[in-house]
Amino acid sequence: MDLLIARNPDPNSKLPYLLRLPLGDGLLFRAKDTWPRTASVYCHPVPLTEWPSEPEIIKRTPMAGCVRRGRAIDIVLTRGRENRSRLVLTTAKGRKVVFWNSARTRN
Repeated sequence: MDLLIARNPDPNSKLPYLLRLPLGDGLLFRAKDTWPRTASVYCHPVPLTEWPSEPEIIKRTPMAGCVRRGRAIDIVLTRGRENRSRLVLTTAKGRKVVFWNSARTRN
């Protein structure tokens, strides 16, 4: 079970990365950055069919856990630093939005 981050093949997209989570059949998001270090990262949910047949993988990180808790998805990676984060699924102005936070960006 790995967290996969690939380059978005769409050159016109303002969200240059694809984030794939192994939850259920899999979840796919376009993302603004590869990790929420200093601020929340905006993500946009997309269907799994947008995952390229030959993705340019930027990061492949083993996961210790990926659990959905209501409107949030908790992610725990098997690395020493920057190992916990959360995707928060909500609505803004009538549309679905997702923010990816770490413990540092939540405070």
